[in-house]
Amino acid sequence: MGIGQTLVARKKVTQEQLDTALAARKSPGDRIERLLVQMGFVTELDVLQIIGEQLHIPVVDLNDIKIDTALLKEVPSKIVHRYRLLPIDKSNGTIRVATANAFDLYAFDELRMITGSKIEPVLAPEADIQRFIKQYCGLAGHTIEEMIGHEEIIEIVSDISENNGDLIEAAQEATVVKLVNEILVEAIRDRASDVHIEPYEHNLRIRYRVDGVLHTTNVPPEIRRFQNAIISRIKILSNLNIAERRLPQDGGFKIKTGNRDIDLRVSIIPTAFGEAVVMRILDKASVLLSLHDLGMIDQVLVDFNRIIRQPHGIVLVTGPTGSGKTTTLYAALNQIKSDEIKILTVEDPIEYYIDGIQQVGVQRKIGLTFAFGLRSFLRHDPDVILVGEIRDLETAEVAVNASLTGHLVFSTLHTNDAPTANTRLLDMGVEPFLVSSSIEGVLAQRLVRKICESCKTAYEPEVAIIPPDFGYQPGEALHRGTGCRECRHTGYKGRLGIFELLVMNDEIRNLIVSRGTATDIRNLARAKYGMKLLRDDGWTKVRSGITTVEEVVRVSKVT
Repeated sequence: MGIGQTLVARKKVTQEQLDTALAARKSPGDRIERLLVQMGFVTELDVLQIIGEQLHIPVVDLNDIKIDTALLKEVPSKIVHRYRLLPIDKSNGTIRVATANAFDLYAFDELRMITGSKIEPVLAPEADIQRFIKQYCGLAGHTIEEMIGHEEIIEIVSDISENNGDLIEAAQEATVVKLVNEILVEAIRDRASDVHIEPYEHNLRIRYRVDGVLHTTNVPPEIRRFQNAIISRIKILSNLNIAERRLPQDGGFKIKTGNRDIDLRVSIIPTAFGEAVVMRILDKASVLLSLHDLGMIDQVLVDFNRIIRQPHGIVLVTGPTGSGKTTTLYAALNQIKSDEIKILTVEDPIEYYIDGIQQVGVQRKIGLTFAFGLRSFLRHDPDVILVGEIRDLETAEVAVNASLTGHLVFSTLHTNDAPTANTRLLDMGVEPFLVSSSIEGVLAQRLVRKICESCKTAYEPEVAIIPPDFGYQPGEALHRGTGCRECRHTGYKGRLGIFELLVMNDEIRNLIVSRGTATDIRNLARAKYGMKLLRDDGWTKVRSGITTVEEVVRVSKVT
């Protein structure tokens, strides 16, 4: 019985799903089980179990096996990367090799000839094999090996100002293009929001920010030799000046992977040992989340829903860079948009496209700033305006005037909490009576990592490690992730927000007019109106088993 029929017999797939996969075959050589996995009808592990039984090859969990790193050094990395073979260990002249393709006999033969050893295959999911190859052999090891073999083609000259042609040629070499592509593909596969390429005296480090935390990816040490070619390739993609290495540069480019259009925002700065690059990954096809999906719960959700439906005023979302402010504003706009109101946005840059909303990107080179765009918007008869960020007095004054003339204005500020937003506007030079009369509410937020649902477990923490302001009761069970394949053994998967909402009222407005401090505003809002701080909301989510104490402590402080 073939693998497809065996899957049907074991009720892993239906006959209709098998027929669909058979119809999708482009050639007789396309393996039906791979098509079924690609279509999402069955898991790779289910397929491997059946193949293992039929061929009498064991299926292993690589996480439970100790890899012989010395053996990996003996096997050429091009074999490992090309065939996705992971040598595990060697015993009595036999090398045990993990593979996801038991039918690739040519790969086993080539490895046998190169090593002079017998090959004993075991089966493991391809994603696990790729992760271990990256961990032990480094990202793009095969590509680096190819580049070393052709180093005379992409040798980087010392004085690039006189040899731009050579540098462009080096950056456009197929191996350099492939290497940059592999760096980006790996970042997208890991759900990274940023890619950091950092040069040091003796090495080039590549780090991915996943769920808000940076993770260093293993790369071959030889990659340092091709640093300038890699950065030049990124500059060419971003339409930047490859000859300029003394000044910071900003740009961007677009890529397409599968059915997803992804924008990359590129920032390059000169450092002591070369140029450092950060690429922000913006997936424009991302599904817009609701306010509840973002983590907004209880009274905060009720009050914020009411505030964003006001006919006029300013709604501010505050927090540091990367705290999800723009995502929250998009969710709010998506919540209130309708055929009856007109919504305009001016952003730097446009991160996601929202159907039914007109969006404008800032272009400072031609004078299209936040303030200029906002003034122009007022002639387009909008009901709601989103200003990406209030950075200066000019933008703040135009936003205040827009709110006082019957418009609802959304924007962001870089402040650490909600009460400080009011004093920040005062520091910019906005008059106190204008701030008090225009602001409707201020939402401060941070992002915390969610506990992985696949490995979540209850535990009783030591009382000494719980901050006193959390009000932890001894014996109360909390939760954490133990680490598994789903979360790449971090214990966390995905993120959500913790929030602090300051709702304006007459008493708080009077305090602003009298130039009360942020502490005065916070104390009044907490004591009399029940405002929950960031840590209060975080602790609620810890008790609900959504996140951990460590995450809340990491992103917030005692106030």
